[in-house]
Amino acid sequence: MKAYMQRMGRSLMLPVATLPVAALFSGIGYWIDPTGWGANNIVAAFLLKAGDSILANLGVLFAVGLALGMSKDKDGASALTGLVAFLVPMQLLNPAAIAAFQHIDVEKVNAAFTKMNNGNVFVGILAGLLAAAMYNRFSNVKLPMALSFFSGKRCVPIVTAALMLVVSAALMFIWPPIFGALVAFGETIAKMGAVGAGLYGFFNRLLIPTGLHHALNNVFWFNTAGIDDIGKFWANQGTKGITGMYQAGFFPVMMFGLPAGAYAIYRQARPEKRKATASLMLAAAFASFFTGVTEPLEFSFMFVAWPLYVVHAALTGISMFIAAVFHWTAGFNFSAGLVDFVLSLRVPIANQPLMLVVLGLIMAVVYYFVFTFVIKTFNLMTPGREEGEGEEEADLDAARADNKFAALAARIYAGLGGAENVVSIDNCTTRLRLVVKDTAKADQDKIKATGVPGVRVIDKENIQVIVGTEVQFVADEMNKMQQNGGVVSAVSSATKVTPTAPVTPTTAGVTIDVYSPAQGTMIPMNQVADAVFSTNIMGDGYAIQPTENTIYTPVAGKISSIFPTQHALGIMTPTGLEVLLHMGVDTVDLKGEPFTMKVKSGQEVKAGDEIAIMDLAAVKAAGKGTDIIVAFTNGDVVAHVALTELGQTVTPNQTVGQVTTK
Repeated sequence: MKAYMQRMGRSLMLPVATLPVAALFSGIGYWIDPTGWGANNIVAAFLLKAGDSILANLGVLFAVGLALGMSKDKDGASALTGLVAFLVPMQLLNPAAIAAFQHIDVEKVNAAFTKMNNGNVFVGILAGLLAAAMYNRFSNVKLPMALSFFSGKRCVPIVTAALMLVVSAALMFIWPPIFGALVAFGETIAKMGAVGAGLYGFFNRLLIPTGLHHALNNVFWFNTAGIDDIGKFWANQGTKGITGMYQAGFFPVMMFGLPAGAYAIYRQARPEKRKATASLMLAAAFASFFTGVTEPLEFSFMFVAWPLYVVHAALTGISMFIAAVFHWTAGFNFSAGLVDFVLSLRVPIANQPLMLVVLGLIMAVVYYFVFTFVIKTFNLMTPGREEGEGEEEADLDAARADNKFAALAARIYAGLGGAENVVSIDNCTTRLRLVVKDTAKADQDKIKATGVPGVRVIDKENIQVIVGTEVQFVADEMNKMQQNGGVVSAVSSATKVTPTAPVTPTTAGVTIDVYSPAQGTMIPMNQVADAVFSTNIMGDGYAIQPTENTIYTPVAGKISSIFPTQHALGIMTPTGLEVLLHMGVDTVDLKGEPFTMKVKSGQEVKAGDEIAIMDLAAVKAAGKGTDIIVAFTNGDVVAHVALTELGQTVTPNQTVGQVTTK
């Protein structure tokens, strides 16, 4: 689930990146003409409409972005499927359609359906996720000859549309009770004074991913329950210090707290990713401060670091509570940004609004330190902290067409039989996991001639090619070829390819100690239940059958790589020795669920440093082996491996052998 949520969060970055400029367009337009909303100024009208073209269509953007980002190959057909998945419920659940189905006037349609429009975030997210799932499941389906035109990717939007008919029918009955229950809940907490304001602030933020925050907003901001906080504030009606209490506490959060939280996210980003993170956080923070549009910032961490979002919701509730206790009030028409705050200063019923600035400065400090603490303590993957997706990848992608990985990928792909035989390409830490139509059509000698350590035929349709720790780059190149229908970049078949370039030791003939990475029993490599390791294809080494969850570094050096699914990492020692630490057998299938990494790529580590947590119970429950494998992968550097504790129970950081370099 953790890996799924992180993929979801990363997928949302594409549509979220469009929001800051839309917020600025709308905010500036509203600033120019706050009373007429563009009716009194053509420039304001133009800017407001430009911003609204994006902000009013968040549901569409999220549906398309999620469908594309969550699909297995990022094909445009998945984005089209996301759009189809969103349009079906929009047509079936809008007020006019519901009125027709129920044979009633549009005015009598349940209020729950009034937000069923292109801006419905909940339906957008639901549609995007379902569309991606349908694409991943049906994009390779082959239909009978009579229906062959609709095979493969053309089939997916049709299947998805049918699914969304069922989903829409379910929502037709489920949505109104949920919406009504939240309205009733809002009416209850409205009677609780300042505490109710705090609870409203908390649930207002917490419900944003579902779109159901509108149900609460109807109670407090409008006339659903007679409160009408926005209308009364701008009409200068009600009680000074009370009217506006359901708006005021948002100003300290949106103008000060969230921008400070954005700075904390930037500060916790990996060094090589700070530039990209800074551009996103700066634009999102300014949109929040100036206009009060918080979606660009909130959606950037809402799913990849959901505990942090819960903390944000709690801090919003606290801000609302404090402002209500002291009767500091201000109001907004657009949102709780600088523009509305300045305008609200002119309204006589506003009560000590400048104290909201003081509260905002305090909330900024609180947000920064709380966000920093939560991100670091729970190792949350906020923007810029993800492994394997940084600024360096742009340069890498640009250079791959003529590098060793493209050459190696082309020769392996040809050896497998090319597009006519290859069905799908995947990889784990060290090997390509390939599905082909017939493994007998793969030329193993041709593949081995590339210099790869080995080839394993699993059955008639599954074959594995052992490449080494840089397998991800080879897999990426092969996937490009597969997506292009087997078209391979011009690479000479005579090109000599070395899967992993030799590493020249900085010091030859040096003996280094190696240590146990866990509490447990030490076994020789030939007892590992994985032929790639047990036959020393990946190099000599040893393994531990662990009895505790904490994993430690077996050698001192630098973390050279961390696999995206968190189950393996590479360490480069000062002597040029490459060490692969692999947690479990076939655990790449677990998508990172049982693993919590405690180090970052590029980090210097000492032997015995805590490196990761591996949930042994979860690994066993998934039917996977728990062996902790330590392999010395660059055999050209290793002269001799001497192990002393085979078959013995070892403790973490205990010396278990020595490796001598050439």
